Amino acid sequence: MEWLSAENVVAVGTAVLGIVASAGIFWYERRVPRRKRIGYRVQMDNPIGDDVRSGRLGRRLGLFDEAPDMADATLVLLRIENDGSQGIGRDDYTSPELHGLTAVFTDRIIRGVSVTQPTDSDHLMPHFTPDRGFGYAGNTLRIPRVPLNHGEHFKLLVLLSGGDVGREIRIVGGLHDGEVHPNRSATPDDAMPLFSRASRLITIMLTLSVLTLATIVVARDDAPPPIGCAKGSLRVIGSTAFAPVMRDAAKKYEKECQGASITVDARGSTAGIRDLKDAGKETEKGSPAVLALSDGPKPADLPQLKENRVALVVFALVVNDDVPLRNLATADVRRLYRGEIANWKQLGGPDLPVVLVSRDADSGTRQVFQRRVLKRGEIANSSVDCVHKDDPTAKVVRCELDSTDQVLSQVAEQQGAVGYAELNVAEGAKGLHILSLDDNAPSVDAIERGVSPYPYREIEYAYTYGQPAATSLASSFLTYVEKGNGQDVIRSYGHVACYTPVGMKLCA
Repeated sequence: MEWLSAENVVAVGTAVLGIVASAGIFWYERRVPRRKRIGYRVQMDNPIGDDVRSGRLGRRLGLFDEAPDMADATLVLLRIENDGSQGIGRDDYTSPELHGLTAVFTDRIIRGVSVTQPTDSDHLMPHFTPDRGFGYAGNTLRIPRVPLNHGEHFKLLVLLSGGDVGREIRIVGGLHDGEVHPNRSATPDDAMPLFSRASRLITIMLTLSVLTLATIVVARDDAPPPIGCAKGSLRVIGSTAFAPVMRDAAKKYEKECQGASITVDARGSTAGIRDLKDAGKETEKGSPAVLALSDGPKPADLPQLKENRVALVVFALVVNDDVPLRNLATADVRRLYRGEIANWKQLGGPDLPVVLVSRDADSGTRQVFQRRVLKRGEIANSSVDCVHKDDPTAKVVRCELDSTDQVLSQVAEQQGAVGYAELNVAEGAKGLHILSLDDNAPSVDAIERGVSPYPYREIEYAYTYGQPAATSLASSFLTYVEKGNGQDVIRSYGHVACYTPVGMKLCA
């Protein structure tokens, strides 16, 4: 039978081996005794004083307000338990002192201690006496040698003063053939699991992995993998903001796939779309070996261009370091780019003339800025060299440059200059700084977490003319960037790959 090939037999054997290994872990957890262990956890660490150090104002009544040293008082609830599989006796503690364990509260002073235990553990209470070592001094609490059966625990409610909540709390001590360790945080009366979290995860993942492997190998057909190498030549054109990503991705693809030659020729999103359309018309049939990158969607009148969403790109406004402003209201940005603000002192900045350093009309970065922030086009160009007005009637100097790098260089060199660029490139530039919009900083992390309404962002699209053949270099490289190892390059530049769980939502 075909499914009884050597490859499939090996896969099924691996699956069986994995299941046996999982069963072995289960048996080991249940049958093989572990070392003696005492676990401890902080179940509560709350301020009951004014907590002025944390900037929060508390309210107290009665003894909490009348007793001395309560202004910075805190309450800590410690749970100490036998979370091993063996009972622990008084002689199992290794401390040379009368007591068995020592709790240390960093930067705080102990004011009082109360011992609590479950109703079925009343026999533990006689151990908490001064002659058994129970007591405290300064920031240390002496805990007696309490014998604990498997699963038994007790709790210590400690009143402290002199420090903030959240400071380190540790328990020091030792056991013969065992250990004292902090364990998993839980709700106050949560019972510890029978099996450790690591063993449960390993067992579940190993079983699922090997079963999936066996199913895929037995049921698979001989179709080629979705991401495969292809030979030939490919030209990538369009967005200058996304060009560094594509250059690195192209080098990585060429290294992994011998016989492929990919050239990145970025001259702006609009120019790239236009060149792709022309290349498609010149091709008698099929799709030309050209990919066009665009900061934003193509014009609606080009149905022959096939859309592929690659990444979410965040852009930023940048200003020369001589302008100390760090945040602008969107309304003020629109006034700037309407020419209504000619000097930075009108926005609370220095007495410097405003210089608008913009991209040319083919730039996707400019189109995103106009679409997402300005909600309109920019004013007319008034300067060739970004210094002198060619039109003496113009309210401000405004010039246009061909690339992101040129914009950043000009803004960094010229006092009063403001421009825009892709965030990742702008973050490494000298002589300028990035502006927030309406107190929202351009942050990829905040956008990924869904907590930022920052508007200057856009999806990076890759376009082909029609549908390229599945075996073509254009199809292979596009799949490599969208779903393969090219995603690592996208992430390394601070962008969000669209073909990821988070990216799918942001690029929808």
